Amino acid sequence: MNSASTHAYDHARTTPRALATEAVHAGRDDLARQGLHVPPIDLSTTYPSYDSRGEAARIDAFADDGAEPEGPPIYGRLGNPTVSRFETALARLEGAESAVAFASGMAALTAVLLVRASMGLRHVVAVRPLYGCSDHLLTAGLLGTEVTWVDPAGVADAVRPDTGLVLVESPANPTLAELDLRALAHACGSVPLLADNTFATPVLQRPVEQGARLVLHSATKYLGGHGDVMAGVVACDEEFAGRLRQVRFATGGVLHPLAGYLLLRGLSTLPVRVRAASATAAELVRRLAADPRVARVHYPRIGGAMIAFEVHGDPHDVIASVRLITPAVSLGSVDSLIQHPASISHRIVEETDRRGAGVSDRLLRMSVGLEDVEDLWADLDGALGMGMGAEGAMGERTADERAVLSTRRA
Repeated sequence: MNSASTHAYDHARTTPRALATEAVHAGRDDLARQGLHVPPIDLSTTYPSYDSRGEAARIDAFADDGAEPEGPPIYGRLGNPTVSRFETALARLEGAESAVAFASGMAALTAVLLVRASMGLRHVVAVRPLYGCSDHLLTAGLLGTEVTWVDPAGVADAVRPDTGLVLVESPANPTLAELDLRALAHACGSVPLLADNTFATPVLQRPVEQGARLVLHSATKYLGGHGDVMAGVVACDEEFAGRLRQVRFATGGVLHPLAGYLLLRGLSTLPVRVRAASATAAELVRRLAADPRVARVHYPRIGGAMIAFEVHGDPHDVIASVRLITPAVSLGSVDSLIQHPASISHRIVEETDRRGAGVSDRLLRMSVGLEDVEDLWADLDGALGMGMGAEGAMGERTADERAVLSTRRA
């Protein structure tokens, strides 16, 4: 980040602004003074310098603490001005000191684990469910980590002297189960709590305010918002950010500048998109909860655009029968997506663990987009009918059965 944007950033931090305003202006505060209206895309991989002694000093300083080098950029793997703008903006939205962006959400999580492992803290305490690949990364021990899976109430007892991280996701993928982040942060003691905030986004919750030291996003999802960029980001304090930058530099998991530009653009409409999609999701939840073809609906208390529901019929037939909704992995786009977690996003999780975390074989996960609610319901209604097949005529239900079907939350 150049000196002008740094000055604007410092000014913004001392002047409280609403989230919607931050989403539009954070990371862009210096543009008008530079005669610009939209952020430039800096595609340079390297930058000229005639002061090799000064360059060496800046590289040495980066090696010491991972702070962003003062002055002009040096090399694309050390940092990029366009990406830095996105990092500044995301940090502001999450209420954190800093943010560090990576090529994907998994690259971001990997960097966090490597930072702690480099300090001899390879043990992780985690709460299921998590995103399937996050679960696999921990369970497979690919980075030399050891994981202890616990219920939320067991976090404090599971922490050991070599515990480097407590990892949770709330609302969780794909059941949308919610956790008390403040209570978990207290249970962690001095161990950092990492909260995956991909589903909620800072529009619905800011984990830093509840005691989390690290906030993870698959920026591919809501932050980008249009299904055309892949990225990950960690919002945190500056001390941890420095270590993350050092890992990013060493491993090369950098974010491309064009992706940084698209993410910054995506943030400007994030509050509007999340609130509009959430309103539609809430109405779909109401209808699904009253539908006799649906066994249970999961929807978080904080709201949001993600819904999950278990069907009485064949979930694969439902997936095969949608026409407007796209049957695809991922989430958070302007268009609605639906998928079968047990077959796709959580297939990599061992079956017993998957079911134990509430990911049943009849569960479907839907990311609600910006389409009209009536069009989405017409598509779901038709697909649910196909999913029932010969089981379509289920007859009348008792009051108790209808009460079970009206369950809205995990």
